[in-house]
Amino acid sequence: MRLTKFSDYALRALIFAASTDRLATIEETADIYGISRAHLKKVVMILTHQGFLKGVRGRLGGYTLGRPPQEINLGAVLRATEADFQLVECFGPDNRCRISRTCRLAGIANEALAAFVSTFDRYTLADVLVRHDHLLSPATDVQPARGPYLPTTGAPA
Repeated sequence: MRLTKFSDYALRALIFAASTDRLATIEETADIYGISRAHLKKVVMILTHQGFLKGVRGRLGGYTLGRPPQEINLGAVLRATEADFQLVECFGPDNRCRISRTCRLAGIANEALAAFVSTFDRYTLADVLVRHDHLLSPATDVQPARGPYLPTTGAPA
């Protein structure tokens, strides 16, 4: 399972907006995370349209949370920002797999997808918040990869 950059940036924008008591800007958020401003702008537009963020126009504008962090469910954010969860070819509109009619892989992939999203459903933005000063500190330099962690028990060798 993998989130798109779109969903990753959406979660980051929400975390940043929740970490400050003032309006966040696209420029500041992109600079803090080292991500594309143009892509982040699209993300913020969708999050605003979905009510997760509230945009303020103008020279001194920016964005802030559209509702309290404890009311922003992470699973709902993923559903709003993932265009599709095409795990296997047969999930897509251009399916050309010759065994689609008899293959049972789609059912297993759907089950795995449901488990993946339901994990995010158990958390809100409040559960993942980072203090604003931690976002700005040198300690937030890029760290080595921390995952993924896949348990090895229960799977036949």
